[in-house]
Amino acid sequence: MQERNETLPHIHFREARHEDLDAIVRLLAEDSLGSWRESLGDGELPDAYASAFEAIERDANNHIIVGDLNGKAVACLQLAFIPGLTYTGGTRAQIEGVRVDNGLRGSGIGRALIEHAILLAREQGCVLVQLTTDKRRPEALAFYQALGFTASHEGMKLRL
Repeated sequence: MQERNETLPHIHFREARHEDLDAIVRLLAEDSLGSWRESLGDGELPDAYASAFEAIERDANNHIIVGDLNGKAVACLQLAFIPGLTYTGGTRAQIEGVRVDNGLRGSGIGRALIEHAILLAREQGCVLVQLTTDKRRPEALAFYQALGFTASHEGMKLRL
């Protein structure tokens, strides 16, 4: 699943490896909303991250994709393929946890990462790609709309 993006020659999109886990959690935590829900621990990540990563690795329909810049994960997302009965038994792709290193935002990496995920969804035969974005991030909403996503549904969550 490794691919080189020609518009960003130093960025490679690939499946995350276990050694990327610290960088991925750092990306998730450096976000203003993610800072309160992620835990970097005291130099060592909580074991729950490794357990979750291993569960994702075992699931053929679940992927963590990283943007690799000179051997370092500087962007990430989770991509899940969800078979369903709607859309005549169509599979949908769900994008979660999209992050780009704060110092690289605005460089086109985020756009290329989402476009890569869309390409993977097409290759998987998905009928649609869906994601949610927090209402407190109007810039993220504008970003996804510029990529062709429409705010066609009202997303709801129940925190457990």
